[in-house]
Amino acid sequence: MAKKRNIGLVSAVISILVVLGLLGWLFMTIFESEKPQIQLVPLPDFFPEKQEVVLTVTDVKRGIRRVEACVKQADRKITVFEKTFPFEGLLNRKGTHRFEARFPMDPSGLNLGQGQVDLYVSAWDYSRRSGGDGNLAIVEHKMTVDTIPPAIRALSSLNYVNAGGTGLAVYQTSSDATLSGLFVNDMFFPGFPAAEGAEEGMHVCYFCIPLDVKKRPEIYLWAEDRAGNRSRGIYNGHIRQKRFRTDKMDITDRFLEQILPYFGSYLKDVTGREIEKFLKINQGLRRENELTFRDLRKETSPKMLWEGDWLRLKNAASMARFGDRRLYYYNGEKVDEQTHMGVDLASLANSEVQAANNGRVVYAEDLGIYGLTVVLDHGQGLASTYSHLSKISVQKGQEVKKGDIVGTTGQTGLAGGDHLHYGVMVNGLFVNPIEWWDSHWIQDNVIQKLDLLKKRGKATDS
Repeated sequence: MAKKRNIGLVSAVISILVVLGLLGWLFMTIFESEKPQIQLVPLPDFFPEKQEVVLTVTDVKRGIRRVEACVKQADRKITVFEKTFPFEGLLNRKGTHRFEARFPMDPSGLNLGQGQVDLYVSAWDYSRRSGGDGNLAIVEHKMTVDTIPPAIRALSSLNYVNAGGTGLAVYQTSSDATLSGLFVNDMFFPGFPAAEGAEEGMHVCYFCIPLDVKKRPEIYLWAEDRAGNRSRGIYNGHIRQKRFRTDKMDITDRFLEQILPYFGSYLKDVTGREIEKFLKINQGLRRENELTFRDLRKETSPKMLWEGDWLRLKNAASMARFGDRRLYYYNGEKVDEQTHMGVDLASLANSEVQAANNGRVVYAEDLGIYGLTVVLDHGQGLASTYSHLSKISVQKGQEVKKGDIVGTTGQTGLAGGDHLHYGVMVNGLFVNPIEWWDSHWIQDNVIQKLDLLKKRGKATDS
């Protein structure tokens, strides 16, 4: 009898514990404390124009009760989105546990002023906490309304640029501009702050005109602010057309025997005739090398490093000019066509090569068809190149002065004899070096414009 009472007592206790457990689980479920999760994309720091915001809200337990999004500026509160969700099924199991919506944010449509604005997104769930209002999650994001583009204007009224040559734009931007420069069709040339002492917002921008230009390209100044607002400015320029030579080059078997071994590692997987290997070098490797030159623009100094006249290889004759249209023939048949993007200078074999102007070494090693090559950065997108060297006398990162020896002439790379292939680049694109050897051209097209900046700076100080 006692045994039966003990069993009954145990059963009663277990039943009570089960009931209490169920009640506890029900209580914890109904009064759970996990807040909804809110995600907003994008979350920009600046609010320049109408854009779409993607809102995602999740609540895996009790489900979503209500969502509200609003913007606040000063004492104004504007609701931009709100939605209430019904309670469905036992414990809201069939209710909404994940919700995604897209809503527009338009500064003009919301009549927002320039300056800071706060975006608030609130989400409540179906928990019975907080007096039945549920768990509340809030995401706040501060933005700046900025719909006004930066100002930009040219300071020089008329500018002359040669096809294949260099131009210098001198312009001024408003203080909110973070990036500016000049476009020639779809080619962008970045501007750089003028030297100390110039008026605020003054910039210089070196650019170039394609040597094969047949009609006037679209040229305009361009600026962007932190908010992404962009503006264009008028740039008045006159382009002088230039004629470039055509040069027929006969490729001989002897020449192929001479130069192909130099490119052994590049040609290790290339089969076919010797002329086909040459074309692989003259076309494919040339393109790779041009990309290497182009990438060096990223290493330019924002400051002007050069000064005065630019030096030319001493006692050297010009063997090939910039812009020469080279037609390659093999056994009387035209096999290729390339444009020569520098000047070939020949003096005595193994002649010392001087730095054309002050600068910093940004490249000093072998470069495919150009052989041993040195590239000097002269600041603000300007660079000079020295190729086919037999010896390099500087190292990357080294600062050099005008006239310092950077190497000696040679015939490394795709060269048929000892000479220097000299080039000048603007933002990674080759331009006519002859202009930079001309002190009158530098004075008229560069120095006078830089002096204009100094004069305006002094006028502002006074």
